[in-house]
Amino acid sequence: MNEQMRHEFGAYYLYLAMSAWFARRNFNGFASWMRMQAREEESHAMKFFEYIDDRGGEVVLEALPKPKADWKNVLAVFEAAKGHEAKVSTGIHQLYALALAEKDYASQAMLQWFITEQVEEEKMSSQIVDTLRIIGDNSSGLLMYDRELGGRKKAE
Repeated sequence: MNEQMRHEFGAYYLYLAMSAWFARRNFNGFASWMRMQAREEESHAMKFFEYIDDRGGEVVLEALPKPKADWKNVLAVFEAAKGHEAKVSTGIHQLYALALAEKDYASQAMLQWFITEQVEEEKMSSQIVDTLRIIGDNSSGLLMYDRELGGRKKAE
């Protein structure tokens, strides 16, 4: 659980780095979207933090690796986000398999929320990547999509 919490905090850092990359390039909508995504990842990390604490475990906070901070283009950033979400899903599935093997029903119930959440995360990142592939290098299309994603009101 501590390792997964660390991955979630790492995702928080990664999405902040992505937000900064977009902001430097004046894609303020994409930057805003990524900041909201970062906050969502932070809340996921805190769910693990609180669960470990609630179950009487020891919360272990380790150093986070420096996230990548440069990408080739907008599509590459979102492809990296999509790949990261797939890695997060794998970690959750491994934890669930362990909880199942250990007959840890409370952890299974808690992890079920994450499994459902990751289905949404992977779907959303796939849709964004697919849309960006259609847009390609079209500046007008990128600016319109930047504006659209910037309209995100809260962490989904």
